[in-house]
Amino acid sequence: MSSEKYEPLARDLVNVVGLAAPPIAITFGDSAPAGVEPFGAPRAEPTAAGRTGRVPAGCVFWIRATEGTFTTVPEDHGNCSVGLLTHGLLSFEEAAGREDVQTIIEVGWVTPEAASGIPRVSQRPAYITYGPLADTPVDPDVVLIRPNARGLMILMDALPGLHVEGKPQCHIVALAKEHGQVAASSGCALSRARTGMPASEMTCAIPGAKLEEVVDALKKTAGVDTTVAQYAAADSRRFG
Repeated sequence: MSSEKYEPLARDLVNVVGLAAPPIAITFGDSAPAGVEPFGAPRAEPTAAGRTGRVPAGCVFWIRATEGTFTTVPEDHGNCSVGLLTHGLLSFEEAAGREDVQTIIEVGWVTPEAASGIPRVSQRPAYITYGPLADTPVDPDVVLIRPNARGLMILMDALPGLHVEGKPQCHIVALAKEHGQVAASSGCALSRARTGMPASEMTCAIPGAKLEEVVDALKKTAGVDTTVAQYAAADSRRFG
């Protein structure tokens, strides 16, 4: 039933926003959805301080999720303390004591004051499930898309209250889940280096409960944009 509901919404997002990558569903829970396999990559060798995980950072799961649905446990996210913090898997005090957070504070990438105020998921999930929105077996908490500049233009026109954020990129997931906000991010150096996400792409997190409302608004705006673009194109032909 979920795929019947979400497949057309996923298709609309791809077509209207002009996505190169499919939208993904992110779901937090106390248990794994029935029939969903755990993410299978092995954990990396730990650092001297013991930091490790199945991917370099939780945002890498966004990229892997375009290929299929899987579930993760907190330990799978353990290599990136910033992602652990934003996803409610570590307290700020715990994250601040870890080597990677100490490094980014020492070099001035973020101040301790800014780090302590980063939005985060309020309750520690036992499982986080990722996968293509079109195939999601459960109602997602957050839908994440990767728009380009034109897609962001449509999002900003359709959603006047859109929050456009900077670093760290992953905190937009917490804004969507905890505060019901549609939030975009220009990305961050940590995430871009670890995911290999194209420089032409940003990210945007949509609360799952607002998905249909957001898609309707995007479709209306895109229709108006098409009309205006056709007028501008016709007008430009006068200039040879």
